[in-house]
Amino acid sequence: MAGFISSQRTEHGVPHAVTCRALQVSESWYYKWRDRQPTKAGQRRAKLDEKIRQIFDASGGTYGSPRVTLDLQAWAGGSARTPSRGGWPRSAWPAEHPSGAAA
Repeated sequence: MAGFISSQRTEHGVPHAVTCRALQVSESWYYKWRDRQPTKAGQRRAKLDEKIRQIFDASGGTYGSPRVTLDLQAWAGGSARTPSRGGWPRSAWPAEHPSGAAA
């Protein structure tokens, strides 16, 4: 909900106070959320997202999810854990790395 409040200001110029009042949310809650430190899970997710972007960009945009996953596994020391929101089911992972090396 706080993301929606922020987006209203950014995209439509609606002040936070107006959006909070319309949604029956206190402004203090919104500002507390906005100024909070990222959670440990959020930090890990951001690090993983950045690594995925680096791998994909380094491939010239040619790697699909199976190859990116294999490279993530190598980077993480053999076990990459991808978030469910953007993760791939284990059944979709290839049994062998495209280069011929075992996964």
